[in-house]
Order: sequence, then structure tokens, then C-alpha cells
Amino acid sequence: MALKCGIVGLPNVGKSTLFNCLSNAKAQSANFPFCTIEPNVGVITVPDVRLNKLAELVQPQAVQPTTVEIVDIAGLVKGASKGEGLGNKFLANIRETDAVLHVLRCFDDGNVVHVDGSVDPLRDKEVIDMELQLKDLETVEARMQKVKKAAGTGDKDAQKLLALYTRLHEALSSGISARAVDVDESELPTLNDLQLLTAKPVLYVCNVDEGSVVTGNEYVERVRAMAAAEGAEVMVIGAAIEADIAELEDPAERKEFLEDLGLEEPGVAKLIRAAYGLLNLQTYFTAGVKEVRAWTIKRGFTAPQAAGVIHTDFQKGFIRAEVIAYEDFVQLGSENAVKEAGKLKVEGKEYLVQDGDVMHFRFNV
Repeated sequence: MALKCGIVGLPNVGKSTLFNCLSNAKAQSANFPFCTIEPNVGVITVPDVRLNKLAELVQPQAVQPTTVEIVDIAGLVKGASKGEGLGNKFLANIRETDAVLHVLRCFDDGNVVHVDGSVDPLRDKEVIDMELQLKDLETVEARMQKVKKAAGTGDKDAQKLLALYTRLHEALSSGISARAVDVDESELPTLNDLQLLTAKPVLYVCNVDEGSVVTGNEYVERVRAMAAAEGAEVMVIGAAIEADIAELEDPAERKEFLEDLGLEEPGVAKLIRAAYGLLNLQTYFTAGVKEVRAWTIKRGFTAPQAAGVIHTDFQKGFIRAEVIAYEDFVQLGSENAVKEAGKLKVEGKEYLVQDGDVMHFRFNV
């Protein structure tokens, strides 16, 4: 599924360094604004211990993990909504993504200049929010002008559209992002059609120094308080440290380095999984001698929809799905053992796929 997370933030907050760690792409990273002019796209493998465990049990010829796309978008600045600092191009790049990883600088370092002269993650966050909100206001105002005349003549559909646009306009004008506006299910298609920048789900990523990766710091606490009020999640990561970890090819050295820092795994692994969740994605597995594979689906997919991710013919000719819960597969050790224990379920078209299901589809075309 071609869904993307965009990494955004002011210049020099650590976006490109973090992107390099995530994807091993060679995005330029330098101590000056606009070192990233074109957005860099990386296809990132999603770490999943369940896939590894299934592979151990099945011993397939191949193992295929699931992936998510991460886009490194050049740093926004004040005035981006009016085109400042190549702003229009950067905002267009954000519009093409499905969720936002908002990197905030939460470390002091006199050798790394800050575009505004001092470290203040909440101020930085507000700068970007304002630019995105201003751009969204332009979009909403243009739509309002299109439906006002029809709404005034009594057109019920136009009145419903205008009511939604008005609520969005009031929020954005007050410095409130579109994602915070209450929208009922019937209005979701209209909201999605607007492609508002501030309607995208967001994860705040606090880039900290080495001494703060485990416990955080004062900057992080301020970000957490802000995010709690928004209902958003926060992740703490040290981009510079992650760069050092990425250079260690020996697993033993990497493990020792992580233990010295008080970490169980690299921060990028947690961040990738968080990005996957932010996109409202989940995983199901197929497990056979030829291949054990993780498949990406949206939460709430039915069995035929999940089958369609493998091939459209699977969805068109869907007959049934044979489903094994991941825990049952691991506990009993094989598909045959699961069948003998009566744990294999046969599900129809209405079955909602659960995260971790091991599935086999029957179809006819």
C-alpha cells in the first residue's frame, strides 16, 4: 500500500540525519538551512519480531517484511504559506503524504545554529502549525466561495458543505488544526477531499542529546504537555546517536552500544513502528515453505479486502479465508499442529482481519 509519512520541521532540527538512519539513503545533512531541496523518499522495512518467529518455525525459502514510505521534506520557515523559502513546493510535498512526523529540536548545541537563534520546541511547532493552517485557510475559503451561492438558494447538500467549511474556517482562523475539528462519519469524504495539511495525523519526534534519550529533558516535558492537550503521541530519539548506531554492522557491538545507553533497541525501530501505526496500518502474514511474508492492510479491512492486497483476483473470486491466530501458530509450532488442535478458523466475507493473523485464501476466478 503506497502510504507515506512525511518528516517535517524547521531547518537544522535533525530531519535529514534521522531520515538517513531510517532509510540508509544518502540525503545530504549539513549545518545550514535548505540542505534538502528535493524531498527524499525511503522505503523502510518495518521491524516485526513476529515475522522472524514465523520464519524460525516454517524455515521458508524467503522472508518478506512489510514496508512504509518515509519522505524527508525540506525545512519550512516563516512565510512558507506565501512562498517564502521555496514554501509552496515544500507544502505541496507535505500534501502528498498521509501522516506527519514532526521533528522538534530538544537539545542545546552551540555548534548547530538554530534558524530563530534559540532552542524552543513549542515556538518551532507553532511556526510550522501556523504556516500549514494558513495554507489550509486558503483551501477552505476557496471552497466556501464555491458553495455559498447554492447554499443561499436552499440547496441542502451545499448547506451541509458550507456548515463543515465554516467550522473548519473558524478553527483554522483561531490557530486550531483541522485534525482537532469534530467531524461525523458522513463528513469524512468531504474532509478527505479537501486534502488539508493540518488534518493529517501527527507524531511529535523530540530530537535530543545523548544524555536525554532515556529520561528526556525539560524541552521534552514541555512537548509532552502540549501533545497531551492535542491527543497526539510523542517519541524521544537522538538522531546523532542513531547515526552512530547505524554505522555499527556487528550485532554484538550494536547491542553493547545500546546497553551502554540504556536502550533495548535502536530508536528508529520504534519510530518506524510508530509511523506504521500513525498511518492506521496493521499486518497479517502468509506462511508457507516458499515464503513467509508480512502484508500491510488498513485497520478494519475485511478478509476479501486483505486478499486483494496480494492480488485483485483473490478479492474478486474470494470464497473463504483460513485463519490462524499468531499466538496459536507460535504456541503449537506448525500449521498442521494448529489444524489437529482444532484452532484453524474458516472465515467468510464479513470477517475483520486482526493484527497478526496468519491467513490462507481460497478463491475462484
